[in-house]
Amino acid sequence: MSIKMQQQEHTEQFIEQAAAYFDQLVPIATDDELFAAGYLRGHVDLVVGTLQVTEQPFHVSDIVAQVEQSLAQAIAGGELTEQDQQQVRAVWQQLQSSCETSSSN
Repeated sequence: MSIKMQQQEHTEQFIEQAAAYFDQLVPIATDDELFAAGYLRGHVDLVVGTLQVTEQPFHVSDIVAQVEQSLAQAIAGGELTEQDQQQVRAVWQQLQSSCETSSSN
């Protein structure tokens, strides 16, 4: 398998694992965690959708960088309280760790 195909497969796995991560939180998360997960999912979905529309190859690192940028802009724009920022960042870190762990299995 070529490196490009491996990267594409890894990217698709990340997207699928992210969706599954958000879905599995619904029945078990606190209200604050659900807010943070829903807020973050919006950013992730927007980034992935935007990258897909370009019809150019993209990788997990592109998704992560653009979600980070999107979150930074939202925070700078005053969209989140300090507590919400911490909660969203915690969910973002958990998501990335979850996807890294899943992809290494």
